[in-house]
Amino acid sequence: MGHLLASQVKHLPLPDCIIPMPLHPQRIKERGFNQSVEIARIVSKQLSMPVNLHACKRVKPTPPQASLPYKQRIRNMHGAFACTADLQGKRIVLLDDVMTTGASLNALAKTVKDAGASHVECWVIARTISS
Repeated sequence: MGHLLASQVKHLPLPDCIIPMPLHPQRIKERGFNQSVEIARIVSKQLSMPVNLHACKRVKPTPPQASLPYKQRIRNMHGAFACTADLQGKRIVLLDDVMTTGASLNALAKTVKDAGASHVECWVIARTISS
């Protein structure tokens, strides 16, 4: 998936770094890995751009978003992320595997903008659609 994503975005202006969607430490312990990090590593290598695994973290454990209605997803994401890096003036790409409503990416984007990012894009492997 990382190779496919890299091939689709290589013509875009490259950002300063990629920040993969952070998982709460508890979720990483359960799952054993962060799929967004694994994809970001491949995209980073393919495009020769840095990936920052420590700029942001998920500080609030949230239930899996997929099973929740839209309004509850937004409530769940309030205060879910913290950014410890100085992103002043940086162009940032947030990378996630799947976007459904965008609640997680929107919350992370707000956190990154609050840390000073001048431009934020979201790259995802898949986007769900509702019927």
